[in-house]
Amino acid sequence: MASAFLGSDGLLIGTIVPFIIVLTIVVFVHEIGHYLVGRACGIGVKAFSIGFGPELLGFNDRHGTRWRISAIPLGGYVKFLGDISVTSSEPDDEELERLSPQERAHAFHTQPVWKRALTVFAGPAFNFLFTIVVFAAMFITLGRYVAEPTVAEVRPDSPAAIAGFEPGDRFLSVDGTPVTTFSDLQRYISPRSGDEISFVVLRDGKELEIRATPETYEETDPLGNQVKRGIIGVSTTEEVSQGRREELTVGQSIVSAIGETGYVIQATGQFFKRFVTGREDRCQLGGPVKIADMAGKAAQKGYDWLIQLVALLSVGIGILNLLPIPPLDGGHLLFYAVEAIQRRPLSEKVLGVIHQAGFMVVLAFMGFVFWNDLFGC
Repeated sequence: MASAFLGSDGLLIGTIVPFIIVLTIVVFVHEIGHYLVGRACGIGVKAFSIGFGPELLGFNDRHGTRWRISAIPLGGYVKFLGDISVTSSEPDDEELERLSPQERAHAFHTQPVWKRALTVFAGPAFNFLFTIVVFAAMFITLGRYVAEPTVAEVRPDSPAAIAGFEPGDRFLSVDGTPVTTFSDLQRYISPRSGDEISFVVLRDGKELEIRATPETYEETDPLGNQVKRGIIGVSTTEEVSQGRREELTVGQSIVSAIGETGYVIQATGQFFKRFVTGREDRCQLGGPVKIADMAGKAAQKGYDWLIQLVALLSVGIGILNLLPIPPLDGGHLLFYAVEAIQRRPLSEKVLGVIHQAGFMVVLAFMGFVFWNDLFGC
């Protein structure tokens, strides 16, 4: 039992520790965005915490901020001056009355709406920026593998075969979007199972338009997850596609990293759009248990896999927090947009009702992914 728990492949070292490392990095990046932009806007910060619950370690800095590590490592928060809670949802009227005029000038809820909105948006923004930095570092170090979008083989009875694709066809565009690499083609098709797609290919010097509907294909990814994606049944080879690894300059790496991050955001949005309409498998969504399992498997494969997981999870946290649901950052941004339009904040009664409803939605979603993790899938 001790070996199974404490060994390098055991529960503690092999799963729990990598999970805490991954989540801590992502949470820190998110919360430091709130903190740095809030401070730059002149807002006072009472506490910066990694984790929730009882404090395990902490210290006060010269600005009066309490930096702490708390017992439950499933998130974190920045509590600004004047907040009634760690969600910055409502001002603490009693505390505001106790503040001096100078302190009130630095309280979160006394700031112009643009400062509050910028501070709230900074959390997800830093998640995206962090992912760009990670991808850029990988491109600088490893370069980029490039394969021309040319068909080497068409699987019999596949959507591609039925539509009329032939070996030697070179893809030019999909639904009007230019295609320059075989990876571009795969990425466009993957989240569109069941959607008819218009392809333009070059065959014998002539451009042809061919329509095909990707079918669903289930496979096991390198971290052991069962994933479903769309395919049309074409493949290529290194010889046909002239596959090669290109070295990139720093500037090219940054541009590629921005594009890579944009693709992840777009693909995630596409997934949620299809999920809401019932066109995606609910088992593709996971919570802390699934993330912990992935972190352990990524750690076993090497630090580069763990770093990639951190970057992808960072994007996911950024997108999730931008959903227009209180108490998420997107919910706050929605309130600030309404306040900016009507020149006054929503009434406390309306805010209270919306926050309660939003909190129930968040709890329901958390319960859903926990159920998926433990029993549903």
